Amino acid sequence: MNIENTKAQMRKGVLEYCILSILSHQEAYPSDIIAMLKEAKLIVVEGTLYPLLTRLKNAGLLSYRWEESTSGPPRKYYTLTETGQLFLKELDKTWSELASAVDHTTKAK
Repeated sequence: MNIENTKAQMRKGVLEYCILSILSHQEAYPSDIIAMLKEAKLIVVEGTLYPLLTRLKNAGLLSYRWEESTSGPPRKYYTLTETGQLFLKELDKTWSELASAVDHTTKAK
């Protein structure tokens, strides 16, 4: 079994949660989201992020606005919708419960 593959799958499992959390604090341009994820050592490329953003938008969890750029084409800035905020609250609760269960299980000897 390949440990790198397992680690990548674990990261993918929490990526949507992390993106929603980032956008709960401020609207963001995709490259800003990538930078914040990289800072947290969750390495993500545009080819992974853009489909996720589209899926979250289509699910009604995100909205976006266009802003003109002085150095190129207009930019999309993403933000959470009200539905996205409620969804994130549920994910916060689920994450807390899951982290507690995993800690309990992995710390039990």
